[in-house]
Amino acid sequence: MQKYGQHFLVSESIIRQIVDAALVLRAENLVEIGPGKGALTQQLIARGEKNFTVVEIDPEMISYLQKNLPPQAGVRLVEQNFLQADLSQLAPNPTLFVSNLPYIDAADILDKTLAWPFFQAAVFMFQKEQAQRIRARAGEEFYGPLSVFSQLRAQISPICKVSRGCFNPPPKVESMVLAFQKRAVWPVAPEAWPRFKKLVNAAFLHRRKTLFNSWALCGYDKQKIQHALEACGVSPSARAEQVGPETYVKLFALL
Repeated sequence: MQKYGQHFLVSESIIRQIVDAALVLRAENLVEIGPGKGALTQQLIARGEKNFTVVEIDPEMISYLQKNLPPQAGVRLVEQNFLQADLSQLAPNPTLFVSNLPYIDAADILDKTLAWPFFQAAVFMFQKEQAQRIRARAGEEFYGPLSVFSQLRAQISPICKVSRGCFNPPPKVESMVLAFQKRAVWPVAPEAWPRFKKLVNAAFLHRRKTLFNSWALCGYDKQKIQHALEACGVSPSARAEQVGPETYVKLFALL
């Protein structure tokens, strides 16, 4: 294992399925995050992709890619932590992101890509439980803030499950690949998104309490909470995990 804890994808079948999904969602810009030794990169090139960007934190992997990627493909190598990268340096065109995401940063990377104004689509691999949280519906076990924030900004489709044996070295968990397509209209204005995130996170902060009590404990006005719940047809005894993403948008507008 490398010093950054990479688990290199070695399954040709999974690589092919990820690239197939990426090519269906093709956009003007293509960015691969954390290519490692270039398993996906090489397959993208083999399938005709050129002049795209890869962002890799590990200088050893950058050196490996410089030596092994065909120069005629015109791949731009950026040695940087993607979470610190300035996406405004990319061409301001619809962009597709592809990655076997590092488990520890997967949620933050997803959030950064979904928030970028030129995000068009993504094909990302996650730890299985995190993928379940992203896709979970209200009332289901894994439903939470990540579900709300992801589903309001993108249409999400499962691509494939990935077993531990598809990697070298094998991780301790199963994985899943998801595809994301930008929704035509965001239900919350970008400038209001930070306040919306604060409201939703506050709702889930006290999971054993009702939505009313959780928000009240976080400093929201009780009369406004009561009015918002009544106006949206939400029971005063409802808990955060019982409220769907679209209803959170309606509640936010009244709070």
